[in-house]
Amino acid sequence: MATFFIADTHFSDDSIRRYENRPFESVKEMDENIIENWNLTIGDDDTVFLVGDIGDESKLKRLKGKIILIRGNHDRLLEEEYKKLGVSAVYDYPIVYKDFWLVSHEPMYVNRNAPYANVFGHIHSNPEYKSVSPRSFCVSVERTGYKPVSFEEIAEAVKKADEEADKA
Repeated sequence: MATFFIADTHFSDDSIRRYENRPFESVKEMDENIIENWNLTIGDDDTVFLVGDIGDESKLKRLKGKIILIRGNHDRLLEEEYKKLGVSAVYDYPIVYKDFWLVSHEPMYVNRNAPYANVFGHIHSNPEYKSVSPRSFCVSVERTGYKPVSFEEIAEAVKKADEEADKA
Protein backbone atom coordinates (compact mmCIF):
# COMPACT_ATOMS: atom_id res chain seq x y z
CA MET A 1 0.00 0.00 0.00
CA ALA A 2 1.84 3.05 -1.31
CA THR A 3 0.81 6.65 -1.91
CA PHE A 4 1.17 8.45 -5.23
CA PHE A 5 0.41 11.88 -6.71
CA ILE A 6 -0.53 13.09 -10.20
CA ALA A 7 -2.19 16.20 -11.66
CA ASP A 8 -3.55 17.59 -14.88
CA THR A 9 -4.44 14.43 -16.77
CA HIS A 10 -7.00 16.38 -18.85
CA PHE A 11 -8.33 13.16 -20.35
CA SER A 12 -9.88 13.61 -23.82
CA ASP A 13 -8.80 17.27 -24.02
CA ASP A 14 -7.15 17.73 -27.40
CA SER A 15 -6.64 21.43 -26.74
CA ILE A 16 -4.35 20.74 -23.77
CA ARG A 17 -2.49 18.10 -25.81
CA ARG A 18 -1.63 20.75 -28.39
CA TYR A 19 -1.26 23.69 -26.00
CA GLU A 20 1.23 21.85 -23.79
CA ASN A 21 2.97 20.15 -26.73
CA ARG A 22 2.29 16.75 -25.24
CA PRO A 23 4.22 14.12 -27.22
CA PHE A 24 1.21 12.25 -28.58
CA GLU A 25 -0.19 12.10 -32.10
CA SER A 26 -3.79 12.08 -30.87
CA VAL A 27 -5.87 12.60 -27.77
CA LYS A 28 -6.69 8.87 -27.80
CA GLU A 29 -2.96 8.04 -27.71
CA MET A 30 -2.50 10.54 -24.86
CA ASP A 31 -5.35 9.08 -22.81
CA GLU A 32 -4.24 5.48 -23.36
CA ASN A 33 -0.63 6.34 -22.43
CA ILE A 34 -1.64 8.02 -19.16
CA ILE A 35 -4.06 5.20 -18.26
CA GLU A 36 -1.47 2.50 -19.06
CA ASN A 37 1.26 4.30 -17.10
CA TRP A 38 -1.13 4.77 -14.17
CA ASN A 39 -2.19 1.12 -14.08
CA LEU A 40 1.38 -0.17 -14.46
CA THR A 41 2.45 2.03 -11.51
CA ILE A 42 -0.54 1.72 -9.17
CA GLY A 43 -1.75 -1.38 -7.37
CA ASP A 44 -5.33 -1.93 -6.27
CA ASP A 45 -4.43 -1.15 -2.64
CA ASP A 46 -2.45 2.01 -3.41
CA THR A 47 -3.74 5.53 -2.80
CA VAL A 48 -3.50 8.17 -5.52
CA PHE A 49 -3.97 11.87 -4.89
CA LEU A 50 -5.33 13.21 -8.17
CA VAL A 51 -4.43 16.86 -7.76
CA GLY A 52 -7.00 18.31 -10.12
CA ASP A 53 -8.01 18.72 -13.73
CA ILE A 54 -9.14 15.21 -14.63
CA GLY A 55 -10.75 15.96 -17.97
CA ASP A 56 -13.10 13.22 -19.17
CA GLU A 57 -14.23 11.80 -15.84
CA SER A 58 -15.48 8.55 -17.40
CA LYS A 59 -11.81 7.48 -17.62
CA LEU A 60 -11.71 7.28 -13.80
CA LYS A 61 -13.40 3.87 -13.96
CA ARG A 62 -10.36 2.47 -15.78
CA LEU A 63 -7.82 3.54 -13.14
CA LYS A 64 -6.44 1.36 -10.35
CA GLY A 65 -6.12 2.39 -6.73
CA LYS A 66 -8.02 4.45 -4.20
CA ILE A 67 -8.37 7.92 -5.75
CA ILE A 68 -8.53 11.05 -3.63
CA LEU A 69 -9.40 14.15 -5.67
CA ILE A 70 -8.19 17.63 -4.83
CA ARG A 71 -10.38 19.60 -7.21
CA GLY A 72 -8.76 21.67 -9.91
CA ASN A 73 -10.18 24.61 -11.80
CA HIS A 74 -11.66 22.29 -14.47
CA ASP A 75 -13.29 19.76 -12.10
CA ARG A 76 -16.98 20.58 -12.04
CA LEU A 77 -18.94 17.45 -11.09
CA LEU A 78 -20.73 17.14 -7.77
CA GLU A 79 -18.98 15.11 -5.09
CA GLU A 80 -21.61 12.38 -5.39
CA GLU A 81 -20.94 12.07 -9.12
CA TYR A 82 -17.20 11.63 -8.54
CA LYS A 83 -17.91 9.00 -5.92
CA LYS A 84 -20.12 7.08 -8.38
CA LEU A 85 -17.10 7.05 -10.70
CA GLY A 86 -14.95 5.45 -8.00
CA VAL A 87 -13.33 8.44 -6.28
CA SER A 88 -12.97 7.80 -2.54
CA ALA A 89 -12.84 11.41 -1.34
CA VAL A 90 -13.22 14.86 -2.90
CA TYR A 91 -11.69 18.05 -1.50
CA ASP A 92 -12.47 21.56 -2.68
CA TYR A 93 -9.51 23.11 -0.89
CA PRO A 94 -5.89 22.20 -0.17
CA ILE A 95 -5.29 19.50 2.40
CA VAL A 96 -2.40 18.73 4.76
CA TYR A 97 -0.80 15.31 4.27
CA LYS A 98 1.49 13.80 6.93
CA ASP A 99 1.61 17.06 8.91
CA PHE A 100 4.02 18.72 6.45
CA TRP A 101 2.75 18.48 2.88
CA LEU A 102 0.19 20.97 1.57
CA VAL A 103 -1.54 19.28 -1.36
CA SER A 104 -3.19 21.80 -3.65
CA HIS A 105 -4.13 22.09 -7.29
CA GLU A 106 -2.53 25.51 -7.73
CA PRO A 107 0.90 26.24 -6.28
CA MET A 108 0.91 27.89 -2.88
CA TYR A 109 3.45 30.30 -1.53
CA VAL A 110 5.87 28.51 0.79
CA ASN A 111 9.51 29.21 1.58
CA ARG A 112 12.26 27.46 3.52
CA ASN A 113 11.09 29.10 6.74
CA ALA A 114 7.56 27.74 6.34
CA PRO A 115 6.54 24.66 8.31
CA TYR A 116 5.16 23.07 5.12
CA ALA A 117 6.08 21.94 1.63
CA ASN A 118 3.65 22.09 -1.29
CA VAL A 119 2.70 19.30 -3.72
CA PHE A 120 0.79 20.90 -6.58
CA GLY A 121 -0.21 20.78 -10.23
CA HIS A 122 -1.90 23.33 -12.49
CA ILE A 123 1.21 24.86 -14.03
CA HIS A 124 1.93 22.00 -16.48
CA SER A 125 5.28 22.71 -18.17
CA ASN A 126 5.40 26.45 -17.45
CA PRO A 127 9.13 27.27 -17.22
CA GLU A 128 8.48 29.96 -14.61
CA TYR A 129 8.15 27.16 -12.02
CA LYS A 130 10.65 24.53 -10.96
CA SER A 131 9.62 20.88 -10.87
CA VAL A 132 11.15 20.57 -7.41
CA SER A 133 12.44 23.04 -4.84
CA PRO A 134 13.36 22.88 -1.13
CA ARG A 135 9.66 23.32 -0.31
CA SER A 136 7.67 22.20 -3.37
CA PHE A 137 7.10 19.50 -5.95
CA CYS A 138 4.99 19.78 -9.11
CA VAL A 139 3.05 16.67 -10.12
CA SER A 140 1.65 17.92 -13.44
CA VAL A 141 1.86 14.98 -15.85
CA GLU A 142 4.22 16.85 -18.16
CA ARG A 143 6.78 16.79 -15.32
CA THR A 144 6.25 13.21 -14.13
CA GLY A 145 6.52 11.28 -17.38
CA TYR A 146 2.72 11.07 -17.68
CA LYS A 147 2.47 8.74 -14.67
CA PRO A 148 1.86 9.02 -10.93
CA VAL A 149 4.90 9.71 -8.75
CA SER A 150 5.33 8.07 -5.36
CA PHE A 151 5.31 10.00 -2.12
CA GLU A 152 8.76 8.60 -1.35
CA GLU A 153 10.15 10.03 -4.61
CA ILE A 154 8.62 13.41 -3.81
CA ALA A 155 9.93 13.48 -0.24
CA GLU A 156 13.43 12.42 -1.36
CA ALA A 157 13.56 15.01 -4.16
CA VAL A 158 12.46 17.84 -1.85
CA LYS A 159 14.96 16.73 0.82
CA LYS A 160 17.75 16.69 -1.78
CA ALA A 161 16.77 20.15 -3.07
CA ASP A 162 16.77 21.43 0.51
CA GLU A 163 20.23 19.98 1.17
CA GLU A 164 21.59 21.46 -2.06
CA ALA A 165 20.15 24.86 -1.13
CA ASP A 166 22.03 24.63 2.20
CA LYS A 167 25.30 24.19 0.30
CA ALA A 168 24.72 27.21 -1.93
